[in-house]
Amino acid sequence: MLVDLADGQTVESVLLPRGGLCVSTQVGCAVGCIFCMTGQGGLLRQLGSAEIVAQVALARGRRAVNKVVFMGMGEPAHNLDNVCEAIDLLGTAGGIGHKNLVFSTVGDRRVFERLPAGRVKPALALSLHTTDAELRAKLLPKAPRITPDELVELGEAYARATDYPIQYQWTLLESINDSEAELEDIVRLLAGKYAVMNLIPYNTVPELDFKRPSWQRAAEMARTLHRRGILTKLRHSAGQDVDGGCGQLRARVAMPQTAYDPSPRLA
Repeated sequence: MLVDLADGQTVESVLLPRGGLCVSTQVGCAVGCIFCMTGQGGLLRQLGSAEIVAQVALARGRRAVNKVVFMGMGEPAHNLDNVCEAIDLLGTAGGIGHKNLVFSTVGDRRVFERLPAGRVKPALALSLHTTDAELRAKLLPKAPRITPDELVELGEAYARATDYPIQYQWTLLESINDSEAELEDIVRLLAGKYAVMNLIPYNTVPELDFKRPSWQRAAEMARTLHRRGILTKLRHSAGQDVDGGCGQLRARVAMPQTAYDPSPRLA
C-alpha cells in the first residue's frame, strides 16, 4: 500500500500473510543502506506516532491485523519517541500481543536501553547482513559502528531479558554475502544463541547494481545452517510484481511515468 500523508508525502505499508502488517516509521531513511531504494534519497522527515498507528487502522479496514512489524521505510531507532508511543498504543488499546510487535533496526545502543524499560516490550529484529564488520560498514554506511559480534551480544541480552528470540535479518546479495565463509561465521556468532536467522533474497532494483542469488543457493544456505544448529527461515520475497518493499513503490510513483499504475494507493 502506498499511503498518502497530510503534507503530500507518501510511505509504504505492506500487508503480510497471516494477519501481518509492515509499517513505515519515517519518510525516507538516513542510514543509506546501499542496496535499498528508501536510503537513496536520505531522510525527509519523521512520522508522528499517529501517522504510524494510522497505517494499522487503514490496513484493518481491509482485513484483520494481529502482527505489526516496524520494518518499512525508515530506521525506527532514529524516531524512537514516536515509535515507542505507537508500540505502547498498539500493544494496549490496539490489542496486539507484545511478541507480535517487532522493532527492526540496524542496531543502535539506545534501543537496547529504551525498549526494555517500556510497558510494552516488542520483539526485536536486527539487520545483520554480514559477519564482516568492514563489509557491513560499506553496506550500511551511516549505521552506528557496532561490530556484528557486539550486535549479537546486545541482541542476546535483550532476548534473555524479554524471553523473545532475536530475529536476525540477512538480505541475500549474490557474490557479496552468500559465501561459505559467511556461513561459517554465522554459525560462530549464533551457535547457542536465542535467535532466528531470516535469509531474505534481495528484491532486484534495476537502478542498483545488486542481484539475488539463485533460489537453489539460498535454499542450500538455509539447509547448511539448519544442519549446523542455527534455526533458519528462508523468506519468499513477495511484491516484486508491484515493486513492493524497500522504497521501490514510492520511488516508482515519484517518477514521471504516466504508464505506471501502482495499486493499491490509499489516502
